Amino acid sequence: MLVRDAMSTVVLTVGPAHTLRQAAALMSARRVGAAVVLDPDAGGIGILTERDILNSVGLGQDPDAEPAHAHTTTDVVFATPTWTLDEAARAMAHGGFRHLIVLDGGEPAGIVSVRDIIRCWAPARRRVPA
Repeated sequence: MLVRDAMSTVVLTVGPAHTLRQAAALMSARRVGAAVVLDPDAGGIGILTERDILNSVGLGQDPDAEPAHAHTTTDVVFATPTWTLDEAARAMAHGGFRHLIVLDGGEPAGIVSVRDIIRCWAPARRRVPA
């Protein structure tokens, strides 16, 4: 199975000036654990995850004052739609992260998460009638 079969194609994108609270609200509303941060001044594409927000709040930083760009990972490992799920899982395990931005032609085409991969690998749950 390939990354394109598992990835979410609706990508939440935020700007570098969004506050962490704004990013968290958008992530919560969309029920996603990561947002792509597009920052042409800082090299292009980065990622902001729920863990980045949690770490900031845990340090006592104000989520209404902290900009997304200050917490964005910019040394991102990107996947392509044609990677296998094994390749994606290895990249995540090696890098210690749970999300990969999927690029197609240099543009974000989706995000694949550990949860997406598990959903594809694990058999569907069956409800047992009570």
